[in-house]
Amino acid sequence: MAKTVHLKVVLLGDSGVGKSSLMNQYVNKRYTNQYKATIGADFLSHFISVDGKNVCVQLWDTAGTERFHSLGSVLYRAADCCILVFDVTSGASFKALDSWRKEFLLQADPRDPDSFPFLVIGNKTDLRSSSSEVVSKRAEDWCSAHHLKYIETSAKEALNVEAAFRDGVRLALKRLRSEDQTSDKFDQIQLTPDEDRGQSTCACG
Repeated sequence: MAKTVHLKVVLLGDSGVGKSSLMNQYVNKRYTNQYKATIGADFLSHFISVDGKNVCVQLWDTAGTERFHSLGSVLYRAADCCILVFDVTSGASFKALDSWRKEFLLQADPRDPDSFPFLVIGNKTDLRSSSSEVVSKRAEDWCSAHHLKYIETSAKEALNVEAAFRDGVRLALKRLRSEDQTSDKFDQIQLTPDEDRGQSTCACG
């Protein structure tokens, strides 16, 4: 039986950019515009196979409001990848990404911050307008300057959502290999029964 690697992926970004929508579209294949603001943090898990590896992705959706920033050191600890999310119709949410990135690196304190995997998602492309194109171009330039992967999504239309999270998982797996941490991760694996491999979620306690 194949072994399952557990990865912790943290989503960061201003409130209202669609972090909860992205997570629920990815894990539950559902979208609603009735989400309430996340209080503190939300957690979902999802089982996938990537490049021949069985992976249980632990997704942490953090509240994008100032009063919950003190939770950062707890929520970000031991993260394998950080996904920065902004709304392509909101220049302010894009500008905030640099602060979110710096805060994550400060509180998570990864071993090699310069190589820690970040993925940037520009969400809400279904609301795209001429102003969105300007924000998108700025995001592409910023990501290029910081050597970050950038992808645009629509949680509402399920556009690129699967691809975005798969990219995040691949970045995390690449980091584990490059830092020679794979053995550490595999010491913590759980065996996955053959009959359960097709399920979309897993218990990642």
